Amino acid sequence: MKVTDIQTFLMHVGVPSPRAWASDNAFGTQAYSAGITGTRNWLFVKVYTDEGIVGIGECSGWPRVIETAVQDLRRILIGEDPTHIERLWQRMMSSIMVHGMTGTVGAGAMTGIDMALWDIKGKALGVPVWNLLGGQMRDKIRIYAHANTPEAALSLKARGVTAIKCGGVSDPVRKVAALRDAVGDDMDIMIDLHGPPWLTPGDAARLARALEPYNLLFIEDPIAPDNLDGYKRIRDAAHVPLAAGERMSTIFGERDLIERELVDVIQPDTGRAGGITQMKKIAAMAEAHHIMMAPHSGSLGPVAEYAALHLLAAIPNALFLERIEDDWEGRAQTVVPHPVSVDGFLQVPDAPGLGVDIDEAFVAQFPSQANISSQVSASSGSYAPGTHDENVYVQTRLQRARYFTAK
Repeated sequence: MKVTDIQTFLMHVGVPSPRAWASDNAFGTQAYSAGITGTRNWLFVKVYTDEGIVGIGECSGWPRVIETAVQDLRRILIGEDPTHIERLWQRMMSSIMVHGMTGTVGAGAMTGIDMALWDIKGKALGVPVWNLLGGQMRDKIRIYAHANTPEAALSLKARGVTAIKCGGVSDPVRKVAALRDAVGDDMDIMIDLHGPPWLTPGDAARLARALEPYNLLFIEDPIAPDNLDGYKRIRDAAHVPLAAGERMSTIFGERDLIERELVDVIQPDTGRAGGITQMKKIAAMAEAHHIMMAPHSGSLGPVAEYAALHLLAAIPNALFLERIEDDWEGRAQTVVPHPVSVDGFLQVPDAPGLGVDIDEAFVAQFPSQANISSQVSASSGSYAPGTHDENVYVQTRLQRARYFTAK
């Protein structure tokens, strides 16, 4: 079997409902003639073979830019045997390195192709991808959903969801306190503190101490991803589990977080970590340090979600999968079949390969129109008053007597 072609399918995606997205941000604010808003894109990849087997994958990490990278990688993969996945991954990695260190854009391109190769191999052998990864540890995957308000949290709880994540750097202690009061002690709560603006390590450490009484499952991305030394300062200051890793890629990008045991939960993004090939290795590295695996999936499309289900079905240190339960209504029409959660779980697919395909005609109705914006609005409260237009990367918290308490 040989690769004969690789094609990309880029689409502009609507934003989730405000109650479904745990963040101060909202995927940008642009409005378009297609009737959707924001700057969110999904990029799907199909790898074609001379035996008629077609594999599907998904890329994230700046989809509009990554599409060009996928098309460039196409020329070094045509004519190759798609079942030799590791060898092709090494070829892509070595080729991209000519341009410098591989970040999430390069890894995102490799991810979609790698995912499609696993899909092809599963289809060729007549088995689901999880069977190629060592078999099933579990046949359903627990999810967690986003909720920034008590009303959203209680709605999810009524549907069987057992864990929620709030987000944003605006009023984090009050937000968590309100959620804990609403859902009680039998529901897990997390908070995502990603910027911009990112917290300073000192502020993140103090905030972690302030959040200790609420028994969080973890604090995610408390500081900028390029300040790994700051994680040790937070760990020394507070007894709250930490999670990170969505902005890194490959085993090389995730290595320090794992080997230095800076986090309790590693969160590689299923669309840009380097593919199923890398995700399996990252999980094994984490397992050796008793670190749990919870793939990032907040802004991803449904094909990457399928890939995450296969991975989490096969590894021992799977914690759960992130999911926006009330996402853009077009999500369900983008793929066939569309997974539906039941009592807070997603069923692991059992069809050969990934068990999913995109509706190409539906995807074509939403051509990409933008994929970058200044994500934080002036009204979000993320920046200190009067500083929104500065767009700084890191900012010290002001009005501190109020910020670090729930009063």
